[in-house]
Amino acid sequence: MTISDLSNLKPTEKMPVIFVGHGNPMNAISDNSFTRSWGRVGKALPKPQAIVVISAHWLTDGTSITDAPKNRVIYDFYGFPDQLYKVRYDSEGSDVIARELRKALIKYEAVLDNTWGLDHGTWSVLKHLAPEPEVPILQISLDYTRPLEYVIDIFKELRKLRDKGVIFIGSGNIVHNLGLVDWSNRKLSWAEEFDSISKDMISKHDIKSLINPYKLSNISRLAIPNDDHYRPMLASMALIDKDEELEYFNEDMDLGSIGMRSFITK
Repeated sequence: MTISDLSNLKPTEKMPVIFVGHGNPMNAISDNSFTRSWGRVGKALPKPQAIVVISAHWLTDGTSITDAPKNRVIYDFYGFPDQLYKVRYDSEGSDVIARELRKALIKYEAVLDNTWGLDHGTWSVLKHLAPEPEVPILQISLDYTRPLEYVIDIFKELRKLRDKGVIFIGSGNIVHNLGLVDWSNRKLSWAEEFDSISKDMISKHDIKSLINPYKLSNISRLAIPNDDHYRPMLASMALIDKDEELEYFNEDMDLGSIGMRSFITK
């Protein structure tokens, strides 16, 4: 099936849900343990009809869904080598699939947006997960005006689209404190501790605890000074059934305070 043949979403096997700790934008052009792992995961994925990404870098008032026919690449960072600003990721969107997503979120008043494109939380990962995109790529924004429980409420409405060939990817970082990065890449005990605590809650599908991260530990504020990068993990969890098992990958820290922990449904 080519993109031009895609008139609607047809029933398929249940597609996986992925959460990716995306880390440094330089991962887009780096060959390291993280990016090699993304490549391995990508090669093992079933053929979807669409890929929908929830990135920490698209925060909005309300919920928006990309519907442009072609996705522009957004270089939403500064101070990096020129090479990074020349990266291309040519991919198509789909207004048909965007309308399907909006229909599923109609009670949340989701809107279509043809101006956004793909931010680095999306294309830096997909460069390795899906280097030659053959299906439409879309993004759904995170409503940053709403509390964390809202992330669960809204994204669980999209579960049924996993049975219509849609792979959902949350892209953020569970532990994410840029103010405390360690350039020597030492292990930081508080970061390792919170990563372990959150892994336990994720493995148990303990949503109640996950939507109250600042009650999990007295180090929660160090691990999550702002919850923008934490929300994509919650979106991924909302899309997963309680009886589904998870497989973890990229369980290390980067620069001490950036958790690269990632998971995929089995």
